[in-house]
Amino acid sequence: MSKPIGILQRRGAPVSVALGVLFVVCWSSGLVGAKLGAQDADVRTVLMWRLLPLAAVLVPVTLVRRRRTADREGSASTNPRGEALRQVGIGALSQSGYLLTVYWAIGLGVSTGTTALIDGVQPLVVAALAGPLLGAAASGRQWTGLLVGLAGVLAVTWADATSPRTGAPAWAYAIPFAGMLCLVAATFLERRARSRARPLHNLTIHCTTSAVVFTAVAVLGGAATVPDRASFWIATAWLVVFPTFGGYGLYWLLMDRVGVTTVNSLMFLVPPVTTAWGAVVFGEPVTALTVGGLALALLATWLVNADRPAAPARVRAPVRTPASAPRPTAGRR
Repeated sequence: MSKPIGILQRRGAPVSVALGVLFVVCWSSGLVGAKLGAQDADVRTVLMWRLLPLAAVLVPVTLVRRRRTADREGSASTNPRGEALRQVGIGALSQSGYLLTVYWAIGLGVSTGTTALIDGVQPLVVAALAGPLLGAAASGRQWTGLLVGLAGVLAVTWADATSPRTGAPAWAYAIPFAGMLCLVAATFLERRARSRARPLHNLTIHCTTSAVVFTAVAVLGGAATVPDRASFWIATAWLVVFPTFGGYGLYWLLMDRVGVTTVNSLMFLVPPVTTAWGAVVFGEPVTALTVGGLALALLATWLVNADRPAAPARVRAPVRTPASAPRPTAGRR
């Protein structure tokens, strides 16, 4: 018997809800910061300076912390090198691949809200693949919500693509889909990990991997410059604090607390928030079709996360050993 994935548990639910709200705000702020930074410098320059200082801070902090807990860390994984390589792959997909596509799409003229909502297709893909890859089950109500969310994505994308104020080529709307697939792949790669969760350690590997990737891209492309505009560095600080520590860090924390489908369905809440940011800060158009699509996205989030009795799992087979707080696991069939 399988237990539905992604339902918020009663225990610790208020904390999970609060973290979910903070996650949505922080994640949406990344798209706004991306557009702000790209106004003053090349996208490759923005990405390099977003990750380099972050890696420079995280590496020594993590090394010191590991020395203090050497005994425990030494027994945390039966294959530390293999797990480290897995985290490198996760970082390359969830940061390097995802951020590069998002920044590229926004640079081509795709609005921040539409970029966020195209990324919102991710829950549908995750739910479709969760069964065969993780042995987990999405309920009928969750599937309904995910399909409603897809309809909202298509409506908003169409509104943005046909707006004369956007100016983005039609093919540019495929780029955020590529970024979404990178994040989906990273999610499943992380869920198959066997070691206990180590958020700071993993975040350090992810950011260091992306710092190396983006620095190499900037150097090879002649974009490894030091901008002299204060607005660029303000935008860079914004990107480091809110979307990286807040959005990206909370993504993996919530993955452990509430499950893969719930976390990814929260992506449907990012577009309305991002659209509001874009309209206020950048004057991006908001049409009736845009509002309708966003309303469908909100309805989808409610359908996926609405509390209901969960079927008990007679035999439980966790994807990996939990670190502390309990989280949903998939039972064997």
